[in-house]
Amino acid sequence: MTDDNSTPSSPRLEVRDLTVAFGGLTAVAGVSFDVEPGEIVALIGPNGAGKTTVFNAVCALVRRRGSVSIDGEPAPTRPSGLVGHGVSRTLQGLGLFSGLTVRENLLVPLASRADREALVDRELSRLGVAHVAHAPVGALPYPERKRVALARALVVQPRLLLLDEPAGGLGSEDIAALGAVIRESAQAGCAVLLVEHHVDFVMSIADRIVVLDFGQVIARGTPDQVRDDPRVEEAYLGVKAA
Repeated sequence: MTDDNSTPSSPRLEVRDLTVAFGGLTAVAGVSFDVEPGEIVALIGPNGAGKTTVFNAVCALVRRRGSVSIDGEPAPTRPSGLVGHGVSRTLQGLGLFSGLTVRENLLVPLASRADREALVDRELSRLGVAHVAHAPVGALPYPERKRVALARALVVQPRLLLLDEPAGGLGSEDIAALGAVIRESAQAGCAVLLVEHHVDFVMSIADRIVVLDFGQVIARGTPDQVRDDPRVEEAYLGVKAA
């Protein structure tokens, strides 16, 4: 039974009027969207649309205007503060320690956790990299390094997972396995925001999609709604919208 006097819970991630400028160039202008717990939201758009800039602004990697909130509280203005808000992320450059083993990479963010060994074992198994746990990350093929990067993001049991181009450079089998892990995380209550060029992958996994072009939101909705939006076709294909 719901209490009529209760206030609705805040979105896990709330972005309002996000603006990012580099010198005299406005790269992102007035972007707003939410991500709820258990939801997968994707940012898509043609090259140069501002997707990565939005992602970097949410991660506090670039200076931003507007507001970014996590569970109703202002998001940190430095990347180092994200972990304390239950946020984990992957980046296009992976950010792994190539000289450390796979297992050691996953242990890095868990230094103070008593249950760190069990958490690492779980993610190594879930991402299918347990067999290379003691191999240096730098010696692994790129698809396996991508799995390790996702395992390291998930090992801290985040409430908000930020993924930058998670399907980039992967084949169809790896993409399918990646999608299954992301869905499983969302079903467990994690909110997921992903920036992705692989449109087919986005359409298969996202609950909602936000489409950017020239730093502004031009469409939003479910995959079916976005797929049928003439503004999206125009942005991607140069076909004039009616």
